[in-house]
Amino acid sequence: MSSDNTAAATRGPRVRTFHRWTSIVFTTTTVITALTLAFGGQSLAWVSYVPLLPLAALLATGLFMFFQHYAAKSRRAKG
Repeated sequence: MSSDNTAAATRGPRVRTFHRWTSIVFTTTTVITALTLAFGGQSLAWVSYVPLLPLAALLATGLFMFFQHYAAKSRRAKG
């Protein structure tokens, strides 16, 4: 196993764990935002943008995990 394969093999579980915890943070911020906008009385515009940071992290890690499978398949085919 080359150093590239070792790095990818150890990075995968950490990215998956980070993705899982980020999804919990995203869900929590989305629920809090919905409750704040529903019961807050005066609408605060910035509150609706709070879930976007965890959503961006979910997009990045999700795309990484999606393409990781194809990159590994390509590496195996090359030898």
